[in-house]
Amino acid sequence: MAILKVTGLTKRFDNVLALEDVSFEAERGEIVGILGPNGAGKTTLIHLIPGLIRPTSGRIEVFGMALDENRSSILARMNFASNYVSLPYSLTLWENMMVYALMYGVRDKGARIREVLALFRLLELKDRPARVLSSGQMMRLCLAKAMINRPEILLLDEPLSGLDPETARNSRELIRKLSREEGLAVLYTSHNLAEMQELSDRVLFLEKGRILMQGSSASLLGRYRVETLEELFFKVLRHES
Repeated sequence: MAILKVTGLTKRFDNVLALEDVSFEAERGEIVGILGPNGAGKTTLIHLIPGLIRPTSGRIEVFGMALDENRSSILARMNFASNYVSLPYSLTLWENMMVYALMYGVRDKGARIREVLALFRLLELKDRPARVLSSGQMMRLCLAKAMINRPEILLLDEPLSGLDPETARNSRELIRKLSREEGLAVLYTSHNLAEMQELSDRVLFLEKGRILMQGSSASLLGRYRVETLEELFFKVLRHES
């Protein structure tokens, strides 16, 4: 059974139709990349899945449960990180992590915080206030926060934007490792098409709020006779020959 099932999801903001009749599933251990031009509905979709905003119509089922009826129990097993959201600047890295460890009821809080900060190479900065972090370090802290409760579903909105190439590579490898070894389902958005091609098991192409196509990178590239997602993006979404 799919760990996440989205059926007929539509979201309208006043007169703007952000998403229309979006349906897809995600399995345990699967990394699903959400691709599309600006305004395609990527972030709206990522925000709908944990209930940060409510759909106009459609249904979201997580762990076999309806989101709107079981949101608290579902969120305890899910987490989220975004390049557009920073953590409180006045708190140290340790204090930031402790807030979320308490929020999620994490057992052995100190040990888990040390473990996750070490995973993202932040342990030596644990007593520094978040305001002194570089943008890349702040994104790594957001990713560390997102792993504090050992989530089964991880939602990432442009998670590796702003990271230097080595840190971005290490983060991709860590996300892949966690997905494979712990059965973590990952949904993420990115404008880095090479990164998405390398990391994703499956890709959703959104255009004007609708799923234009979905499938593995290999199957989509073969269907359109191109070698990269960048070529596919311009051939299909920009209607190039």
